[in-house]
Amino acid sequence: MENKSFKDKVTDVLSDFGKAVNAEVEKVNDFAKQEKILFDACEKFKKILKDQLVRVEDMKAQGDFVDYAALDTIRIGVCGGDGIGPIISAEARRVLEFMLADLVESGKVEFVNIEGLTIENRIAVGKAIPDDVMEALKSCHIILKGPTTTPQKGSGMPNIESANVAMRKALDLFANIRPVKVPEEGINWTIFRENTEGGYAVGSSGFNVTEDLAVDFTITTTQGSDRIARLAYDYARKNGFTRVSLVTKANVIKTTDGNFLEDCHKVADLYPEITTDEWYADIMTAKLVDQKRRRDFQVLLLPNLYGDIISDEAAEFQGGVGTAGCANIGKKYAMFEAIHGSAPRMIKDGRGQYADPCSMLRACVMLLSHIGLQDRADKLERALDICSFEEKKLVITGRDTGATCEDFGNYVMETLKSLM
Repeated sequence: MENKSFKDKVTDVLSDFGKAVNAEVEKVNDFAKQEKILFDACEKFKKILKDQLVRVEDMKAQGDFVDYAALDTIRIGVCGGDGIGPIISAEARRVLEFMLADLVESGKVEFVNIEGLTIENRIAVGKAIPDDVMEALKSCHIILKGPTTTPQKGSGMPNIESANVAMRKALDLFANIRPVKVPEEGINWTIFRENTEGGYAVGSSGFNVTEDLAVDFTITTTQGSDRIARLAYDYARKNGFTRVSLVTKANVIKTTDGNFLEDCHKVADLYPEITTDEWYADIMTAKLVDQKRRRDFQVLLLPNLYGDIISDEAAEFQGGVGTAGCANIGKKYAMFEAIHGSAPRMIKDGRGQYADPCSMLRACVMLLSHIGLQDRADKLERALDICSFEEKKLVITGRDTGATCEDFGNYVMETLKSLM
């Protein structure tokens, strides 16, 4: 054993003590850092909650739905978006103007062109919807909107919020309604997707707590669940449907999905003639491809995320998302759009003129119905069925092997003439 001098021993003791002190200081520093991280996270979470509590009070204060018949002029804003959006929305507008020529002439309907919702413009101003575009949107009662591009992480573009999500929140378009019909398969579904809450409500407000921990949020309110449920059950009653299927993951997402389920059941009690059943979202995706069971479904009622996924799956039975349109309904505003994306590759390849306008035209069916023109809505739906499923004189392929967007619009209008 090494013989150390008293001085060396003292030095060793002091060194060990110094190490122990440094270790304790590090622990204190680590604790302080952790406390700072937790404080910052709590502050961010507090702001999110404050904003949502304000939204709850706004929902409580809302009035009734707009009475379009009482309006002197119904202003329909046409917002092209980007990619193929301007092409297919312009064609949809052309068909609508053809069908509403008398109302445009009398001043009952006015079309308003809204530009500036391109991805380039949104990136330039750093907002999901530029201020001037939002002002123009709010000046209209109805919006016909083309697809918009949403940057995703890793795309090289700024991570701005989805224009769709931003518009739905700003205009409080709480109900996304997507019908799917395939008569020969016994499919007649109407999907009611809650549009302003769930995982999308604060989807751009999540944050990285540390380099290793990231957090996002899902939001459910009593008011949000109640109003989408009432709209779905009221639709079922008015249209002779006898079943509403509630779709959640309440077995795992117990609080928010569980509350959504409970609130929907409270509304269901007001409609005793309608059967209500429950499905988990993963099982529902399987049952939609079950040829026997899928015939049983009529009205599906879902929170935001599951509604987005399942309605896209459902659209495949009808011919794909390119054939499906949707309505986004609020009490003051309503927006109608395709459910697919902006297809930037078609534009890049010079194939934009071959884009399929059917999704936007199907959305126009819902637009006409929403403003009280059900007879014209029925005629447009019938014309689309003839052109897409029965006669099929023209076929859209997305390439020069098929018809152009304008050719198909002309085909629909010629068919409408025989029905009007």
